[in-house]
Order: sequence, then structure tokens, then C-alpha cells
Amino acid sequence: MYKLSQTSIDRLQGVDDRIIKIIRLALEITKIDFGIPEHGGLRTEQEQKALCDRGLSECDGYINKSYHQTGKAFDMFAYVDGATWDRGYMTQVAAAILQAASMLGYKLEWGGHWKNFVDLPHFQLKD
Repeated sequence: MYKLSQTSIDRLQGVDDRIIKIIRLALEITKIDFGIPEHGGLRTEQEQKALCDRGLSECDGYINKSYHQTGKAFDMFAYVDGATWDRGYMTQVAAAILQAASMLGYKLEWGGHWKNFVDLPHFQLKD
């Protein structure tokens, strides 16, 4: 069983409590450790805009807002000999996260399932 590092915990400040529950259960299920990258939790308009400007999001933070700005989204990375965004590892972690959400009865959408802008690190609550 894996645990969130203090850095990942800090990066999740302000996110919906359901996300924390999902992540904690996923860490019990997964065979691959994972963490939360910088700006992987709650974001300001300026942080969101900067990520959009770099092509890392389609949401500009002002007109097109991100779920991150409401605390209903998080990003993750796989941790295998350091942080990695390798598709194989990310998919395995995503399976554990989606399983945890289902076990808890929460609807969670994974950016890895999107067609036009595949976003492997991204998850968002669907209320």
C-alpha cells in the first residue's frame, strides 16, 4: 500500500473531499505508486491561463473555466523510479483511480478517455 507524500497532500489543498477519498482508496488498490504534480489540484485563474498558454489545457481560466478552479479535478503522475507520464503506467494508475471512485459511488471522468484532447493525468468529478 502506498501513501501520499506531504508534497502531494499540500498540492491537494482545497480540492473536494471526495477526491481525497478516491485517491486514498486508489493508493490501496494500485500496484503503481502515484503523486500529484505542481498545479495538480485547485488552481487560480492565472495558473489555469498559464497552463493553457503552454498548451497543457484547453481551458483558459477565464471564459472557459477548468474543473480545477472549482476544486473538482486533480492531475496525477505515476511514480516509477521517479515521476513519469508513461502511457502504460498512467493507464494502470488510472484503472485503480476509476475503480476506487466506482467503489465509493462517485462519478469520475478520466481525461485519458477524451477523443480530441487526451489528458492522461486528469480526472474530474461529474456531479
